[in-house]
Amino acid sequence: MSLAWLSVIALVIAVTLSCTTAVNIGVLSMSLALIIGVFFGDMSPGTVLNGFPVNLFTTLLGVTLLFSIAESNGTLSRVTGRAVALCRGHAGWLPVMFFMVGFAIATIGAGATPASALLAPPAMAIAGRAKIPPLVMAIMAGNGVLAGTLSPFAPTGIVAHGVMEQIGLGGVEWYTFAFNALAHALVGVGGFFMFGGWKLFKNSTQSVALESHDMAVMEKQHWLTILGIIALIILVAGFSYDVGMVALIIATILILLRTVDEAVAIKGIPWSVILMVTGVTVLITLLRETEGLDLITSGIANVATAGTINPIVAFTAGIISVYSSTSGVVLPAFLPMVPSLAEQLGMDPLNIAWSMNVSASLVDLSSLSTVGALYIASAPAGTDTRKFFNALLAWGMSMALVGALLCKLAFG
Repeated sequence: MSLAWLSVIALVIAVTLSCTTAVNIGVLSMSLALIIGVFFGDMSPGTVLNGFPVNLFTTLLGVTLLFSIAESNGTLSRVTGRAVALCRGHAGWLPVMFFMVGFAIATIGAGATPASALLAPPAMAIAGRAKIPPLVMAIMAGNGVLAGTLSPFAPTGIVAHGVMEQIGLGGVEWYTFAFNALAHALVGVGGFFMFGGWKLFKNSTQSVALESHDMAVMEKQHWLTILGIIALIILVAGFSYDVGMVALIIATILILLRTVDEAVAIKGIPWSVILMVTGVTVLITLLRETEGLDLITSGIANVATAGTINPIVAFTAGIISVYSSTSGVVLPAFLPMVPSLAEQLGMDPLNIAWSMNVSASLVDLSSLSTVGALYIASAPAGTDTRKFFNALLAWGMSMALVGALLCKLAFG
């Protein structure tokens, strides 16, 4: 049996066991990747582990440490309390607020990962306080961020519009942005109500009670922590510095300034979640290197016809985007195919390109993506993170189908 097929089987085993056993899927995925790579692929352990996502690890470490500091020293409780007060404590409006805030931050140029890094910890903390299901808050806040990622100012948007310009489809940046924003608004609101968000509005008097410490006086350590978070926003959104690097440096400075007990802050980092997400990436990288992903995509792409090309390319782009970078892999690889496909099938190339852009973005709340991982890592205390991981994985996978349907309806 080829390495490609073995890697595909390993992925199926990892996902299946993660849903049916208590084993950490990250540990399981790394073990399977090492078994296949070393014993069947004649690779060295170092070669297999080259797939470990150092950048993702740094991002998760830096962001979770920074917001663990904010949680440990009381800053986060004060900020979330004031956010609850801003919405007059009404639980139903809190996810809506985070959708709008995430959309605004991503649209002005922060991009999906930085915006989610800033938004996920306070959003999930408020979800815990307001007894909002973590999945409901993640769907709203996450889709708010992703709705803005094809803005001409955002990194993913810059990639998408740049490639479209190269293939002769320039000048439609705001149409592309609008289609993506509408799609995310539809699935975000749909998921909100599907998973129980309507209950938050069922009783118009339902509210989240403020506690005594919510509106407590902001002291020196709290202001320093807030200044650190503001600095993170400015350096990442304004100057395009790496979010993980900046967050880690700022967290270190806050520790040196004695704003928090370092041991408590480090203990608050969700290490099992970080291992879960980074370990899966090792197996996904092996899947890509052994051309296991090609087995999946080639079978899908070969059945396309003029009447089905849009949903098929949408589904294919979505499935690949679940396991790889939308801006770094999917759009640069898929969009250049558009002119040839359109010519062969006698179709409008813009419709095919829009199908790829929208569907690749819709799946980016999967737990295998950085955006989804940040919401899992920020889950409030008491959350079953394994169940949450599987729920976001199922959400991301299902969005490939939803994206195909939406693109069929919107683009024909």
